[in-house]
Amino acid sequence: MQLPLIPILLAILALLDLRTELQLLADHFTFASLVEIPRHHPLAIAVLVFTPWMIQSSR
Repeated sequence: MQLPLIPILLAILALLDLRTELQLLADHFTFASLVEIPRHHPLAIAVLVFTPWMIQSSR
């Protein structure tokens, strides 16, 4: 089976966009910083949430 490239590429780019926030969470976890991530990166969060659906629908 061939993996769908576009959804995987979008997920990788979304993770790269969230890289600094994820590093900050790993260093100093607070619930306030966890709540602020979707406010500043809504598209990256949406891409990550819908990636399984995109992979399944592209097969």
